[in-house]
Amino acid sequence: MQEKLIGKILHYYNNIGVGIIDLLDELKINDKIHIKGQTTDFEQVVDSLQIDHEEVSEADAGDSVGIKTIQPVREKDEVFLVTD
Repeated sequence: MQEKLIGKILHYYNNIGVGIIDLLDELKINDKIHIKGQTTDFEQVVDSLQIDHEEVSEADAGDSVGIKTIQPVREKDEVFLVTD
């Protein structure tokens, strides 16, 4: 498996379990991502993607997107796209 850096966590909303990612590359629904930081390290499939509270199926570099995460994340955690 290969990983490509596609963004960083800007903020995490603990009460709703949503991380905001500043994207460096595109991200789509059903993409597998790896979120890694000083105390964070897990993989998940993107099953929800929002821009400005609107559900979208994909986002491009430069977008800030919200995704529901399966674990808490922290600001500056790196987000990698996992490919086979």
